[in-house]
Amino acid sequence: MDYSLLDFLTLLGAVGIFLYGMTLMSEGLQKAAGNGLRNILGAMTRNRFTGALTGFSITALIQSSSASTVMVVSFVSAGLMSLAQSVAVIMGANVGTTATAWIITLFGFKVDIGAFAVPLIAFCIPLLFSSHSRRKSIGEIILGFALLFIGLDWIEANVPDLKSSPEIFGFLTQYADMGYGSVLLFVLIGIIVTMIIQSSSASIAIVLIMCTKGWITFDLACAMILGSNIGTTITPIIASLGANLAAKRAALCHLLFNVFGTIWALALFIPFTDLTVWVTDHLGQGDPTAIYNYTGNDSTQMAIMAGWASFGLSIFHTIFNLINLSIMIWMTKLYVTVVEKIMPSKHKGDDEFQLTYISSGRVAASELNMAQAEKEIGVYAKRVSRMLGMAQDLVHTKEGSEDFNKLYSRLEKYEEISDRMEIEIANYLNRCAEGRLSNQGKQRIAAMLNIISEIESIADSCFGVAKILARKQEGHVAFNNEIYENIDHMFAYVKNAMKNMMVLLDDLEDVREEDIIVSYNHEREINNMRNNLRVANIENINNRHYEYQAGIYYMDLIGDLERTGDYIINVVDTVKDWFRKHKA
Repeated sequence: MDYSLLDFLTLLGAVGIFLYGMTLMSEGLQKAAGNGLRNILGAMTRNRFTGALTGFSITALIQSSSASTVMVVSFVSAGLMSLAQSVAVIMGANVGTTATAWIITLFGFKVDIGAFAVPLIAFCIPLLFSSHSRRKSIGEIILGFALLFIGLDWIEANVPDLKSSPEIFGFLTQYADMGYGSVLLFVLIGIIVTMIIQSSSASIAIVLIMCTKGWITFDLACAMILGSNIGTTITPIIASLGANLAAKRAALCHLLFNVFGTIWALALFIPFTDLTVWVTDHLGQGDPTAIYNYTGNDSTQMAIMAGWASFGLSIFHTIFNLINLSIMIWMTKLYVTVVEKIMPSKHKGDDEFQLTYISSGRVAASELNMAQAEKEIGVYAKRVSRMLGMAQDLVHTKEGSEDFNKLYSRLEKYEEISDRMEIEIANYLNRCAEGRLSNQGKQRIAAMLNIISEIESIADSCFGVAKILARKQEGHVAFNNEIYENIDHMFAYVKNAMKNMMVLLDDLEDVREEDIIVSYNHEREINNMRNNLRVANIENINNRHYEYQAGIYYMDLIGDLERTGDYIINVVDTVKDWFRKHKA
């Protein structure tokens, strides 16, 4: 039969539907699970074995190792797991992706996919139009699942038949008799195909179809599957390009793991494929290599042999990943050492603008990537807290001295960095908001935007102390020891409040009631001291303890510090009103 441009475009469209179905299903799962999925992924941090199990479970659930490894890259970037733990999760994800081959083997070729996929779409339509966000997310999961199998059905229907149209895939047969060179060539083809479509699941589906139709031999299909394991690393690599060093290291670990695994499999390729054929045959499925040499026209016999080949490829993919995991899981520390040697860290000082956990890159999983913003907010708060210490040091620095000018300039630089950090975090949150978020996720973003605005106000107040001291210097006004002691006491109260605020921001997923109560106690202490000092200031001026102008600058400083306490308690209020109420 003739294979036209329209047929080729239909094939590309089928692959697109397959990929879109996986994407829609993955996003629906993220929105439906929300914080619950984030807490499940927290199990990755326990040890390498629970990490591998979690990677397997998530990948088997969302049917995309690319999606799960991109999530891993995001969580490493967010500091929710170490690089060593991410390696274990990635290893488990590689085993989890074998679930796709088994689903195709057990269902894809033995039932009429359209018979249940289209009714599934009819069933999910009312859910998609539901006003309840969770029901809508469940509808997206079902729709994605249905589109995934419809895309698979259309891929099978629109891949050209080599026997009917030998000119289409003639180049494959030309290079199939080169011995081990053919194996390496088809590994390369598997890499390229998977890199182009950015999905090992989709490429494995194509390999299964090609092998079960007898277009390529069983061993070359195995070689393409090995190649797909390397090709699938392109997605997390792309996701890490605009991310921080930790994310880039995680993506490199994924690449190295899959490359090293493919190398040992190629070194033992012939006995490995022979083992697969033996296992498949002894499990009662028949010889998976038989369909390639079958010349008969018995459609029933061809269907049986196609099942053997499909089962054999699933066995190969599963055994390869299980052996790879069994060997490599003991080498996680070695992977980390190698990656850190390849990508050494470049330390920057605190006075340089840098974001630790978020970047200007692509937001791959909006619902989950909010965890990165939470971590960055914690870093933001810690940076601003240093400004409080610098402001107190400036109070006791000799006015007009070089040290005073340097410290003033440093505070000014920190304030500028604070402004830029607020903008960058806000932009990142807005990019998350543009993604497919649940209503709860959107409200969470609004809460975080409010928090960073208050933290920026704290930075402004800290620099406000410097401005007041600069005006005091210009007015040649002096403070006595009593004023200095009272200012230090006020700083101590504000620092305690700031410290407790950071405790809350460090673990927004588990906000404790007692920490919130402590924050309100600090706020009352700050307000009471401000009121007492204000009353005492009038008496001290009347009693000539210090000059009236000194009392003005003194109260300006106390008022500025009290406002700092207000901004701190505003952050605590947001945490109390949102994060504590919405714990997963």
